[in-house]
Amino acid sequence: MYTASSSVSAPPRPHRPLTAGSGPYLDPHHAAAAVTGRARRAAGPGTQPLSGRIDLSGPQGAQLRTALASVHRICPEFQPVQVLRRSGRSVLIVGTAGRTTAVAKCLLDHSAQWTEHFRQEIAAYRAFVRHRPPVRVPRLIAADPDNCTLVIERMPGRAAALTRHPAEAPPRADVRAALGAIDRLNHWRPPSEMFGRPLNYGKRLTDFHALGLLTDRDLGDLQKLLHGISRSSTPWQFCHGDALLSNILLSPAGPVLVDWEEAGWYLPGYDLATLWMVLGDASPVARRQISQLAQAAGTAARDAFLVNLMLVTTREVRAYEAKVQRTMREAPSTPSGAGLAPGEEQRLVLRRLHDDCALARRAVRAAVGTR
Repeated sequence: MYTASSSVSAPPRPHRPLTAGSGPYLDPHHAAAAVTGRARRAAGPGTQPLSGRIDLSGPQGAQLRTALASVHRICPEFQPVQVLRRSGRSVLIVGTAGRTTAVAKCLLDHSAQWTEHFRQEIAAYRAFVRHRPPVRVPRLIAADPDNCTLVIERMPGRAAALTRHPAEAPPRADVRAALGAIDRLNHWRPPSEMFGRPLNYGKRLTDFHALGLLTDRDLGDLQKLLHGISRSSTPWQFCHGDALLSNILLSPAGPVLVDWEEAGWYLPGYDLATLWMVLGDASPVARRQISQLAQAAGTAARDAFLVNLMLVTTREVRAYEAKVQRTMREAPSTPSGAGLAPGEEQRLVLRRLHDDCALARRAVRAAVGTR
């Protein structure tokens, strides 16, 4: 008979079939943008002077000029120094605002989806002015939700990881600091009306099922867990919503959380599920700690964690499948010389994610069997 203390486990080496065993849920001890990171590792105010020059020539320069005009409308004293990150979606520019080192974030893709995300991030920073969270966050300097422009304090520190899925296990002290900050945030209870519920669980399940990412049995099992959670009156939990190690800056004064686009109320364990996923099987001790923390509040919290884990791993599988396909279209041939073939790094991550998804699926089925 399956019990709440039982678990699904896998061999320590990645990309092998998963086997059943004992221990905490999803116990990996028995189971299987670098530029952005470098910018975030740079010293913050009062440590190291800024240096650099912004190129405003050409089409990209015109885009930057438009972004800077939006910044100067809400923060005339902002003096740009260098571009921290530029993508098709947004641009981050570091500079000064008076005597403060600041970061300006401007949306470039004004589609409805990204506009809504950007406005949610602005709303989060405005909420933090009135209700301070129990973790360090950048101070809001200026914001314009209509033009999707945000200026915040640039915080000192280095990212806990430079990539979404670190190839090597981060130092245990870094993971412990990150996990402690997330745990404190998840126990925070701001006024409920200040944040929404970014994730519609029922719709996400049916959407993934329609896309073929969840089987009929997966859908039925997860719906059963959701039904049990709702009957238990489990309170929703405030979560960062994108608890990647690359969104956590580590400094002597303590961890700093950035990028609040997905912040809001979730079923318990959403941030923990995200951390569990991105840590990978290279961090078995951290995964075991996360699993134990997720179960500490009882059966309903455990089930909520499993639902979250199944959703975040499935979403990540979908995203990485798209990345692999895109890479292969853009670079179909293997480069000469040393190095990975095009898309190989993404394929390795995708393979591990499929293993994680299978592990989560087995844990969900085991949990359903206890009802």
